[in-house]
Amino acid sequence: MSKIVLEHIDKFYGDSHVLRDINLTIEDGEFMTLLGPSGCGKTTTLRVISGLEKPQNGKMFINDDVVIDADNAFYEEPAKRGLNLVFQSYALWPHMTVFENVAFGLKIKKASKDEVEEKVMKSLKTMRIDQYRDRYPNELSGGQQQRVAIARAIASSPKLLLLDEPLSNLDARLRIDMRAELKRLHKETGTTIVYVTHDQVEALTMSTRIALFKEGEIAQIDTPLGIYTNPIDLTAADFIGNPRINFINAKGRYNGDTLTVTSPFGVYEFKHETLKLDEEIPENVEFDCVMGLRPELVDISLEDPGKKHTIEANVYASQPAGSETIVNLTVGEADFLALQIGLVEYDINQKVFVTLHPSRMNVYNKETGRLIKFAKVKHHAGEE
Repeated sequence: MSKIVLEHIDKFYGDSHVLRDINLTIEDGEFMTLLGPSGCGKTTTLRVISGLEKPQNGKMFINDDVVIDADNAFYEEPAKRGLNLVFQSYALWPHMTVFENVAFGLKIKKASKDEVEEKVMKSLKTMRIDQYRDRYPNELSGGQQQRVAIARAIASSPKLLLLDEPLSNLDARLRIDMRAELKRLHKETGTTIVYVTHDQVEALTMSTRIALFKEGEIAQIDTPLGIYTNPIDLTAADFIGNPRINFINAKGRYNGDTLTVTSPFGVYEFKHETLKLDEEIPENVEFDCVMGLRPELVDISLEDPGKKHTIEANVYASQPAGSETIVNLTVGEADFLALQIGLVEYDINQKVFVTLHPSRMNVYNKETGRLIKFAKVKHHAGEE
């Protein structure tokens, strides 16, 4: 059992306030990803959890046991926290075989020879590298070396596994393979995993929940589907998603029950049940807002399908990429992207018809940047 609770964590480097009132609960068995751009505080948070950094304020608990109490200058030693850490670099001993590298920590703990053999081979088989047990690191590929590093971390059956951008040194194909291995590892072992990355694809594909960091603060905590569908502000929306989300400038007016948005795409009305009413929305006065629309939610037709919310658009450019095609479109002065699966070609300036899905649009207050209208989560194919 390994539940982690961070309460009001502050970390300073000199005058630089790098972690600002971090509050985060990581449930037992969860795959929590700390996501954000470089310098946002995610790695520092991981180092606080591991014990490699001491915060100036706050508390941390593992299974209700206090491991950090900054007010009383209490910091549990990293070795007593029941966790293992995998760094971006593999940190393998070059003069040791794969077996010896993985066994190193167990031997330090004076495990018996039979126990070492059993646990090392179990972890090597889990990572599917048991056939390389007698090889040296320089005889392995980068992906194989990373598997050895992870096998070493899980050999001692830690309550917590902390991973700091472990896939960033691998090429694109190996990253895909290793994402699958890590997801499988989490499912098979049930270990609580805290994973740091700046790669949104890693976060969206592997996590049970994501903590999105912004300038030393946690901007949003949600499931991958929740954080992708309803980013909390314009910065988060711009960061999550590839290709990028479409931002369309519009005007909003809220009468206390309905938000009316006037845009280049037309006029849309959103009822109060879809609005984020804890954000301040001006009443009975026009204000600037931004519509957020994912490219995959723009349907293109060559002929008018006669559907509601279909408008005429022009093709600015078409970018076929084999498995998908990105289409740049314009409606009046507004430009936006559509994503189509498969290889599709359009002519420049070709007239097309696009059907939009208002229920799955976000609306943001342009002044504050905050989300004021939720997008509906699409659970099933064909659902509107």
